[in-house]
Amino acid sequence: MTDVPLSERGREQAEELATRLAGWPIGAVYSSDLQRALDTARPLADRLGLELVVDPILRERNFGAFEGLLDSEVEAQVDDSATFWRDPDTRPDGGESRREVWNRIVGFLDALLEDPPADEIAIVSHGGPIRLAAAYLAREDIESMAWRVVANVSVTTVEI
Repeated sequence: MTDVPLSERGREQAEELATRLAGWPIGAVYSSDLQRALDTARPLADRLGLELVVDPILRERNFGAFEGLLDSEVEAQVDDSATFWRDPDTRPDGGESRREVWNRIVGFLDALLEDPPADEIAIVSHGGPIRLAAAYLAREDIESMAWRVVANVSVTTVEI
């Protein structure tokens, strides 16, 4: 699993995010254990005076043999790139399928919603898990879910 730190610009954006969200009534902050998520979540948790809860379940999808490659490099190695990217059960060698990521994110969300630690919770994760979480919470299924754009340091809000 590629675990890269934030760039200098990424660290600046994390501080800007913490400033932007400092006035929100967030009562808990969760983060993936990958460095870029931790480096984004720490300034927010520190600004709010909250403990940062770190959970590897919030990690990005493990792309196995394709880890660290550009989309175009992956597409050059697979027979059908549309199937590779859209089929929820396609798994790269040594990696995870989208359905496996879905299952771990759904399990995390179900447990969190069953006994939430606060009324408002910040979860710092990665594009794939955020897309899957948004689809699940919108009651979409993995086979027909909308493909949402998730930019770096963007905020996705969900009201339950």
